[in-house]
Amino acid sequence: MSSERSGPQSPSVTMEARTFWLLVVVVLALGSSSSSGQYVGLSANQCAVPAKDRVDCGYPEVTPEQCNNRGCCFDSSIHGVPWCFKPLQEAECTF
Repeated sequence: MSSERSGPQSPSVTMEARTFWLLVVVVLALGSSSSSGQYVGLSANQCAVPAKDRVDCGYPEVTPEQCNNRGCCFDSSIHGVPWCFKPLQEAECTF
């Protein structure tokens, strides 16, 4: 004899599956936004530093979160320039 159920799944199994897929979608959405243009605690204007004027604020393989924790901007959309860089008010200071 087979112990398989026939018929619709119980509501708790369906709800668990929905919760799982919702979590997957949220994680993917958050992960995809980390590749470029993260400015946690900074405005986009502060991070609108021309590529040639970027002052490095990170280290090799710094993550967007680590960069932002240093008070810096992260933008990996332009190759060959620092991805973790000082915001405008710091980059433009001259003493």
